[in-house]
Amino acid sequence: MITLITNQSGKCGWSRIEWLNSFSGRKVPEVKDPEERGFDAEFLLNEAKRAGTFAYVPYSLFPVGAAILFEDGSVISGCNVENSSYGLSICAERNAMTTAVREGRLKPVAIAIAGGSKGKICPPCGACRQFLSEFNSDMSVVLEEDGRPVIYRLSDLLPLQFKFPKIGETKNDE
Repeated sequence: MITLITNQSGKCGWSRIEWLNSFSGRKVPEVKDPEERGFDAEFLLNEAKRAGTFAYVPYSLFPVGAAILFEDGSVISGCNVENSSYGLSICAERNAMTTAVREGRLKPVAIAIAGGSKGKICPPCGACRQFLSEFNSDMSVVLEEDGRPVIYRLSDLLPLQFKFPKIGETKNDE
């Protein structure tokens, strides 16, 4: 027996966010107005696309680029870099953020991620969501779906982040 799953509008196939919502039992809210977050989402998405052109992906052929906007207005980008020992590969998001740390930028406000099949959303993996939440769990995450930028909050994509207190912090300090 084959069960055909359709989305709420009756079409076959779901967006990644619809798919996530269908299993989690919760709604991941999209930020409706990109201007609400105070940055140019299309510019940031284009920077991510440009970074993705430098990806080293001889195994998956799945290039991804990321561009992170910081409080001071600077943008740092990164791309995924694969290794034949797959566990040693690095995602574009972590590549960009580790470069930012090296440059002393620790306060990201938004990240754009672009990659994969044209028109399909390319969300950050779970490891990148957790990694980025260390720096700002409320940052905006800009993705492209059907040729337009869509914006989510990282805290909505990772509702229960792991957070270990830093030395000197107590639960009351949070």
